[in-house]
Amino acid sequence: MQPDEKIMARLKPGCICQGIKLIRLLDALESGAKTFEEVAAITGIGQGDCGGKRCRAKVEQLLNRKKRPEDEQVF
Repeated sequence: MQPDEKIMARLKPGCICQGIKLIRLLDALESGAKTFEEVAAITGIGQGDCGGKRCRAKVEQLLNRKKRPEDEQVF
C-alpha cells in the first residue's frame, strides 16, 4: 500500500454503522483474513444496523483487489 493510500484509509469509512475506518479492514486483510467473516471477527464490522450489507461489499472489493497483480489494482 502506498503512503498516500494509507493516509486516505485512515479517513475513509470501512463500516459506517460501527464507525470503523477503512484502515482497520486493510490491516485485517494484511494480517491474513481471507473472508468477510474473518475480517468481521477481527474488526467488529457487520454488526450494525445494516447487518453488514454495506461493509460486506467493501470487504469483497478489497479481497478481489488483493487477488489481482499489483499492476492491475485500482483503489
